[in-house]
Amino acid sequence: MANPPHGGILKDLVARDEPLRETLKAEAHTLPDVVLTDRQLCDLELVMNGGFSPLEGFMNEADYNGVVDNLRLADGALFPMPITLDLSRETIDRLSIAAGSRVVLRDPRDDQALAIITVDDIYRPDMVKEAIQVFGADDPAHPAVAYLRNKVNEFYVGGKVQAIQPPTHFDYVALRYTPAELRAHFKKLAWRKVVAFQTRNPMHRAHRELTVRAARQRQANVLVHPVVGLTKPGDVDHYTRVRVYEAIMAKYPNGMGQLALLPLAMRMAGPREAVWHAIIRKNFGTTHFIVDGPFQQMTYLPSTDEYQPVDEVPKGVQTLDISGTELRRRLKTGAPIPDWFSYDAVVKTLRDRETIAKALQVTLNQQGGRSVSLLLGDTVRPELDTPFSATAEERAKNLQRLTFVAAELARAGAAVVLAPTVASQAARDAVKATVLSQAGAGGNFFAIDVATPIEHCEAEDRKGVYKRARAGEFHGFAGVDETFEPIERPQLVVDITKQNVPEIVHSVVLLLETESLL
Repeated sequence: MANPPHGGILKDLVARDEPLRETLKAEAHTLPDVVLTDRQLCDLELVMNGGFSPLEGFMNEADYNGVVDNLRLADGALFPMPITLDLSRETIDRLSIAAGSRVVLRDPRDDQALAIITVDDIYRPDMVKEAIQVFGADDPAHPAVAYLRNKVNEFYVGGKVQAIQPPTHFDYVALRYTPAELRAHFKKLAWRKVVAFQTRNPMHRAHRELTVRAARQRQANVLVHPVVGLTKPGDVDHYTRVRVYEAIMAKYPNGMGQLALLPLAMRMAGPREAVWHAIIRKNFGTTHFIVDGPFQQMTYLPSTDEYQPVDEVPKGVQTLDISGTELRRRLKTGAPIPDWFSYDAVVKTLRDRETIAKALQVTLNQQGGRSVSLLLGDTVRPELDTPFSATAEERAKNLQRLTFVAAELARAGAAVVLAPTVASQAARDAVKATVLSQAGAGGNFFAIDVATPIEHCEAEDRKGVYKRARAGEFHGFAGVDETFEPIERPQLVVDITKQNVPEIVHSVVLLLETESLL
């Protein structure tokens, strides 16, 4: 806990003490665990790094009731949004979770242990009341109410968390500041007043004019702080939006603006949402806050080539605007978008999005060039073949099918990450030959040797595959009863026991850059 110059008390729960982290990691191997949902993951990250200060965990029943009824925690602190860990009765019973239990919370993307929660209580919420109080109505058309009805489990588990490590992000890492980091950044720049701008949409000239005007009125700087966690269904993907934000930051007066990303799961809760966002931005060190939408609207005056607030335009003066519907029509049809509305770099980014396939893989999609597909043996197998206990012949057939799909995707111009377990060099050579022959002259193939000791693989095998193989449940498993032949002539060798995942990913990116492929 610290008391920095910006934003009051910050409860940063991430363990800085390395021996404590190692102790918690060791304990995590002995405890029952829960794999978080995407929304729970966003919530946990902001609980741990202090973005949700004063919260130190998921809300217990007293805090939850106080927030739902009167926007305050049990101790009276203002906090308008329920932050809850919902679990099913089946999960609670299976893991024997009760008051006092310690449970590991895992990242759904890579299964890493992120935190340990010590359970205060388990309670069944009144979800109809929650919908009415928090979102204004029990309306299934509201995305958060639909989520509450269809995806949230029937019990909430409250308790404080001990952080083991923050979630790992591979995209836009340089723009992902924690509250403590952003406060330190502002202090280094001597920014005493900072106006935060919250948005989940692309920004255009009106947004730039709005934020610059607000900053100048208050002799402040601007933090553009968009949400890149979970937004509203149908919103522009965050890869595209971040490229837009990066383009528009160059249009701010030199030294006025800063871009940072917020891994928040939005709730679309109207006034409560606005208060919530203000608290979060205060925790990140800002002094003023603008909400995209509720703030005064800006409109363009062609006679003077400037933007002004709508309520300040004299009667009879011509104004110009383009609606969201009209903008989307122009983007799709290629119709011109005037420079008074947006900037060329922003328009180009949004037009590109209409033709580039949906992003599948995070790090490479940040480059913004083409679609990236991931083919894993254990995740694709249920769609293409029989379960893992299949015979060696069936697994060979599965590899052939994976190779065919990879080759077809490569021929269509996609980048493909193919990651099955292949024990023999002859089979690897066959995969390479097939992909290159079908991809044509423009094809490239890189072999990455994940040279991780089998002892580490077995220690981290939470699915129990190695244990089942050693028990004889199936045969022909690489490293157990089938020899794993060394990979010949790999372009890159990595080892998870010596490098962390971001370092390995960066090594792959550098490899592709040396071949002028990024």
